[in-house]
Amino acid sequence: MALNIENIIAEIKEASILELSELVKAIEEEFGVTAAAPVAVVAGGGEAAAEAKDSFDIELTSAGDKKVGVIKVVREITGLGLKEAKELVDGAPGIIKEGVATAEAEEIKAKLEEAGASVTLK
Repeated sequence: MALNIENIIAEIKEASILELSELVKAIEEEFGVTAAAPVAVVAGGGEAAAEAKDSFDIELTSAGDKKVGVIKVVREITGLGLKEAKELVDGAPGIIKEGVATAEAEEIKAKLEEAGASVTLK
């Protein structure tokens, strides 16, 4: 059976980021390979490969109105005690975690934003 590359590309263009992430995981497991840089390119919206990153620093830019919830999430993410997490949130903007893989960084960002924080991936 010959591959129809044009159809495959068309399907990839229409897929969500979650679907693409699942596809990459399945390919990695099936063939025992790692596709960290290409995942970053796809997840980044087709940016040039030179600009693709496979790890990020997570910066809390603002705690928002629900600071207590943000502190709880920061504690969960960092493993810090209550006092240290509160100081980190009160000191925003600041880096919460460094060198985080793309998928994990997106997940952490979503958790913090859901708690009411403003977050930037650098």
